This record gives sequence, structure tokens and C-alpha cells, in this order.
Amino acid sequence: MSERSAHAGRLLLVGTPIGNLGDLSPRAVEALASADLVCCEDTRRTGRLLQHAGVRAPALLTVNDHTEVRAIGDVLERLARGERVAVVSDAGMPGISDPGERLVRAAVDAGHVVEVVPGPSAAITALVVSGLSAGRFTFEGFLPRKGSGRTERLAAVAHEPRTVVLYEAPHRLARTLGDLAESCGGERRVVLARELTKLHEETWRGTLADAIERVAERAPRGEYVLVLDGAPAAAAPTDEVIAAALAAALAAGTSTRDAVTEVAEVLGVPRRRVYALATGG
Repeated sequence: MSERSAHAGRLLLVGTPIGNLGDLSPRAVEALASADLVCCEDTRRTGRLLQHAGVRAPALLTVNDHTEVRAIGDVLERLARGERVAVVSDAGMPGISDPGERLVRAAVDAGHVVEVVPGPSAAITALVVSGLSAGRFTFEGFLPRKGSGRTERLAAVAHEPRTVVLYEAPHRLARTLGDLAESCGGERRVVLARELTKLHEETWRGTLADAIERVAERAPRGEYVLVLDGAPAAAAPTDEVIAAALAAALAAGTSTRDAVTEVAEVLGVPRRRVYALATGG
């Protein structure tokens, strides 16, 4: 190891518990204890975590959605002096629907070393306990609260074939479930997870329609992770449907060759299948 690399500053992304403090790893404790500065969303909350871990609190810098950009300059200066800067969120992995992403980008662009100390993630925890397919999934975080951004995202979620993981606050849960049911259909399976790893951890499974009824009966409490089943695969068009589309295209004056190409693209079927029906092959 060169002298430069031995004394180079490092940005350490440290995963912290999402509820149960026993999930703080020994490596995370070591990283926090060795840091010259800890960037955190809430200094009081992180202070309690450090106290629990038996770590003498280093300098703490508040880095949240409102201050992250302003903090970049200070962090880069410290890294340039060879200091170790740890980044934590209130719970889980920094940068996942929490501050940290812009700090990482700035440190990478400046040529500093960025390391990660993995820890719990509410999204992954809810996914694996949901019982829905975890082989392929997409993380949507929080949906936009209003406007075309929300409408477009809901439409994308409705047609997403992979399992979808979302976050939602308790006071917006009923509205989001209603919007999802309208976009995806009330029979789409969903899992509602709350208080993960805590004493009152709860995982509920059912349909979107059932979830709406449940939330109406019981006021939601705590932050929620929603795990939504992927959109069902569309049924393949039958020969009759393909033949009707061909007949319509040919009746409009389209050549057989162009009609075959057009129908294959529109219906999403192999061209050779459409050609065989068009020629009687």
C-alpha cells in the first residue's frame, strides 16, 4: 500500500438497524468508532445509537434532504485531509430513499475512496418475508405525491411484471392503496409490512381490495413497506384474433407482406406464425 493510499480519506457508508438495535454489526461499530466525522439525518437519534454501541461520539454533521448539498463541500475538504467520514441514515442503508447518494457521487467524482459496511434494508427485509417472487423485483421507493408524475408511476407499476417494493407513510397509506387498486385491479396480491424487526412487527398478506378494507378498519401506524405482486403475463393471442387482425389490415388495402409485419408487431407474436396464417401454411 502506497503512502498516499494509506492516508487517503475514505467515505464509509454504514448500514444501521431498521428497528432492532441488535442488528448493528460489529463491523459497523468499528467503522463508526474509527470515523472522524459521522454524517447523519438526526444527531440525537445517531447519538443514541452510538451510545448503545459504546462508541464515543465523534463530530456529528446533520445531512438530510435539506442540507446534503451544502454539506458536500465540508465533507470533501475533510476527505482531502485524509479523514474518515461515515454516513448513516436514521435506519437502514444510506442513499436508499434517504440522504447519501449525492455525497457518494461527489466523493467518487473527486477521486476519493468510497466503502460500504452493509446492513439491514427495510425493502429487502419486506421482500424476502412477503412470500411473493423475490427472483426479480423493482424498488420504487415513495411514489410521487401528486400530478402527472404520480399518474405515470402508477401506470408503470400496474404493468410491471416483476414484484414491486414501495415505501409509504401511514397517513398516505389508504390513498396509495386506493390508487394502486384502481391502476392494478383490486385482486392484485399485496403484502403490508410494518415495524420490521421490532417487538410489534406485523406482516399482512392479501389483495389490494382486502388491504383497503383493513386500513379503513384499523388506523395505520408506523412506516410501511408495500410488496406488490407483479402484473400477470398477458394471454397470447389466439389464431382467431390474429386472423381477424390480418383480415382487417388486408381489407384496408395493406399488402400481405406489410400486413404480416404490422400484425406481428402490434400483437407481439412471431412473424412466422402470422405469415403461416396469412398463407395457409
